[in-house]
Amino acid sequence: MELIHININVADADETIEFYEQFGFEESWEFETTDGETENRYIADENGIELQLSDANGETEFERGTAWDHLAIGVDDVDAVFEEIDHYGVEKEPADQFEAGARTAFVRDPDGRTVELVEPLD
Repeated sequence: MELIHININVADADETIEFYEQFGFEESWEFETTDGETENRYIADENGIELQLSDANGETEFERGTAWDHLAIGVDDVDAVFEEIDHYGVEKEPADQFEAGARTAFVRDPDGRTVELVEPLD
């Protein structure tokens, strides 16, 4: 079994793609539903894991589910990435999480989802 993709609704696929490109994701493919109501665009990391971005045509109010908390992205240097990227809010500044064996920071993507930046502690 393998993880193929995670689907998230987004207000503006172009803006969301620009955000995730900062982490090395690249647009991989797209399709539109047969009713023409939803454009689905995919971005993939270097390992081929994809995020499916379902464009909600400008809808910005999404009900936050109780099971979804955050998306974690591994980086080489949390502090450098935290300072370099354009994000949409800070939830937690970089700090060591010794119990998890990592240095982490939490930012928001264009739709307010939490993205955790993770750097293993040596």
